[in-house]
Amino acid sequence: MFGFQRSSDSLRCFLAQHSASIILRKYVTERWSPYFAAFKGDAPPVEVKTQIRHIVFQGLSDPNRKIRSLCAHALSSIANCDWPDEYPDLLSSLITLLSSNAPDSVHGAMQVLTEFIKSDLTEDQILPVLRELLPVLLSILGSTEQHNALTRARTVSVFRQCVTALYMVKEQYPQATKEATASILPVWLDAFKVLLNLDPSIDVNADKWDGLAIRIQIFKTLDAIHTSFPRAMTTYLQNYLAASLHHLKALFPTYAHYYVSSSESPPRTSEDDSIELSHLICPLADFLSNVVRGGKARDWLQLENLGALEDTWANDANAFVAQEEDATQTYGVRVAGFDLLSSLVDRSPAQTCHSLQSTVHQIVASSQSTRDSGVAQWWKPLEAALAAIGSQAEDILECIEDERESGRTKPIDIEFLLADVVPSILNLSDHPFLQGRGFVFASQFAQLLPVEMVGQYLEAAIHVIESDAAGIPVKISAVKAVHNFCQGANDSALTPFVPRIAQDLGPFLLLTTEDTLSLVLETMSEVINVDKGNWITVDLSNSLVLAVLEVWSKNNKDPIFLSIFTDILTSLASSNAPGVYETVVKQALPTLCTAIGGATPEESWIAGSAIDLVGSLVQGASGTGIGEGFFALLAPNLFHCLAKTEDRDVLQNGVICLTLVVRKDCGQLLSWHDAAGQSGLDHVLKLIAKLLQSEDESGGLVIGDLIIHLLRRAGDSVLPVLPELLQAMIARMTNAKTATFLQSLVIPFAFLIYNQADTILTLLESSTMIQGHSELDILIQTWCENAETFQGFWPTRISALALTKLYALERQSLQSLMVKGDMVVKPETKNVIMTRSRTKTMPHEFTSVSFPVKALKLLLHDLRSGGDSATINANGESFDVDSDDGDDDWTEEERLHQGFKEEEFSFLSEMLGPRGANFDNDDILEQNDDEDLKNDPVSQMDMQGHLVSFFHECAARNTNSFSSNVEHLTAEEMAVVRQVVQQQ
Repeated sequence: MFGFQRSSDSLRCFLAQHSASIILRKYVTERWSPYFAAFKGDAPPVEVKTQIRHIVFQGLSDPNRKIRSLCAHALSSIANCDWPDEYPDLLSSLITLLSSNAPDSVHGAMQVLTEFIKSDLTEDQILPVLRELLPVLLSILGSTEQHNALTRARTVSVFRQCVTALYMVKEQYPQATKEATASILPVWLDAFKVLLNLDPSIDVNADKWDGLAIRIQIFKTLDAIHTSFPRAMTTYLQNYLAASLHHLKALFPTYAHYYVSSSESPPRTSEDDSIELSHLICPLADFLSNVVRGGKARDWLQLENLGALEDTWANDANAFVAQEEDATQTYGVRVAGFDLLSSLVDRSPAQTCHSLQSTVHQIVASSQSTRDSGVAQWWKPLEAALAAIGSQAEDILECIEDERESGRTKPIDIEFLLADVVPSILNLSDHPFLQGRGFVFASQFAQLLPVEMVGQYLEAAIHVIESDAAGIPVKISAVKAVHNFCQGANDSALTPFVPRIAQDLGPFLLLTTEDTLSLVLETMSEVINVDKGNWITVDLSNSLVLAVLEVWSKNNKDPIFLSIFTDILTSLASSNAPGVYETVVKQALPTLCTAIGGATPEESWIAGSAIDLVGSLVQGASGTGIGEGFFALLAPNLFHCLAKTEDRDVLQNGVICLTLVVRKDCGQLLSWHDAAGQSGLDHVLKLIAKLLQSEDESGGLVIGDLIIHLLRRAGDSVLPVLPELLQAMIARMTNAKTATFLQSLVIPFAFLIYNQADTILTLLESSTMIQGHSELDILIQTWCENAETFQGFWPTRISALALTKLYALERQSLQSLMVKGDMVVKPETKNVIMTRSRTKTMPHEFTSVSFPVKALKLLLHDLRSGGDSATINANGESFDVDSDDGDDDWTEEERLHQGFKEEEFSFLSEMLGPRGANFDNDDILEQNDDEDLKNDPVSQMDMQGHLVSFFHECAARNTNSFSSNVEHLTAEEMAVVRQVVQQQ
């Protein structure tokens, strides 16, 4: 390898060998430095390294492009470990190479810089490097005669890395970054404007498509700048938006020629690399989407622009007729177009729908004309138009409804398409993609169809599913249509057809795999849910369970499939049709119990998934119980499995399953005993003890749920062991780390204190010491430190209620407890992002306050952040911080709501409020399958009213020295207290 020292000629000869790239890379990673993980032996002497670096650097200027690329890759790896300490002149040497104007040298240096900027510059190196590098790059970009288009495109790529690097140091060096962007970005943006205003047709009419590479990199870079430094783009946006639309118009004929109407391959680059128009259209569409989504294109979004854009996009997407599923689509023109269209509909719904109406009518007419003329590809524009409109079905339906409620005419006539266009294409078996699109489109707008038309579409879809002559694409589309109809149409329209559909889909479960199986399973799940499954017969449920279990046995390791299996079994088990629940349990439970008992430790996923499916059966059981003998059959294998396993997924699924049993039929668990005489409750308590002793806290909230429901359903039976259980829980608090696990330990205490405060506090006060602290001290400390992180509707409520109870008791043992208060903000950490490394050197400090004061703080936090009281502000002040968010052109509505429309902001407020939802927002319980907690009085009470009353009463009675405690609150908190107390 030290033959590198001979000369660049020798190097060239060596690198020309077949295995050169492998040898050079292997040498650098294994012999160069201990910096590399694969390093072996001893590193070369410093003088040898210097010679090798010099020769490899010379290779960046080699006439052979492959040699240049090889040397660039090797030098990038060397720079990772040597720069700047052992290779201080690398950057200046690269810039010198760039300034040489020698095309080969520029190309080699550019390849190194691309990786160098991305990974090797530290925060304090970025700004000085960019000041020296960027002018050279800009000079190359503008040298059209000196450098080819591919080299110039690489300058834009390196510049984009520079923009990203600047953004990374924006918070740490705000002023320097602001000055750098003010001097750097306008020059480049001006250059981009000039380049994009050149006719793109010139680039695609050439023998080589090198010119497209520059445009591709420019649009990617514009998107990066808009994301990182939007204010810098403000004066340029109109020009860039117009240029984007012009590109789509100008390039469409070429796109149609190579990707729609012809099998001819598009030209390549002069370096013989593949370059596709989709490589340009996708970043262009991404840029437009982000600008529109950010609300910065209102003036541009005029009807004529939208019309041209929609028409162009609909045609551009023609080649991608087979890409459908949102989750599995390969990113391409169609996906980028859907995203762009989504942004347009979101920002200008009525205007965009008007444009779609005009465009689709043009396409319907032109498709018929080209069909009559015998053009083989006549169907593609129509398919693309239906796909485009269907991709936005939900938003379009919402727009139509909004316009109707406002007394305006509907902006798009979907009914016309459903009645006069789509039915005629359902029988076009020669064009299966268009035929399938017709089924899917109709189902996406199912709610607009009258009942009789839903029936006609379903009849046609069923005919395709049952037909031996129908091809795979149209069969899949028919199944998708059934799926959508079951989601969107009224049950009254579906009920006559679903038994037949279920019979037809059953065999598909055993014949399909992977994505197709997933679609069939999801469709089956939707079908079973029609009319809550009351139409299901015993025979049908029997055959469906057998089919599901057979598919499960072959796919029990796939979490996506498993989630669908559980949905199907839950739906089947919850059917009120006579005999169905009993049939489902009779067929499924023995098989699942056998799987739980027979799974080896190496196949733990079998036991875990089987337990999950048993839980779905319990979930579907009615309120009268899970059926005689259910738990007796399940318990031996379940408890044996949970006692032996250490697999966290199995344990977690077991806890969830047992929690469901406790909720649905606790009597069976309490009455069951094993051969040794131990009860089901004994086994559950052993499992809880095992989980409390484990260092693995991944079980999180499920342990707390089990304990809560045991206390609620089997309180008297738990009472004899309650002191030991509570002591074990408090002992675990001392070393618990995760927020969810801590919540599982605290919330049961909150429940007990809310219901039996004196009894529980007496027990805690008289307990033994743990690590020098009383159990009461440990509980209160843990509770106060973690209360604001608690999740869930019922847990956060029970925590707040228990805190009000503790405060109102005025118990002496609580008065003297000091807990962590507010974080101390130091001058050196103010307005500084505290990374992990900074936190280690400058750890957070907190004040110390008494428990009554902390309780008030936590309750005020809940009061301010929940429900209608979320609008409470101490001073009613608003703050304006200078930033680079580019929000100067927001509307007044958006300015008031931080760039969002009012309804968007309200939605985010609900989702991102305290613990993910407003304190009094019980909509979350609509998706919560825990009917027990949903119907609990804690969930039903007016929580906001209760807290306001609590503060009123404390102020009136000076409960627990309320006035004195209020004086220890922050000024903002005191202002909130005054506002609440003064409310009538």
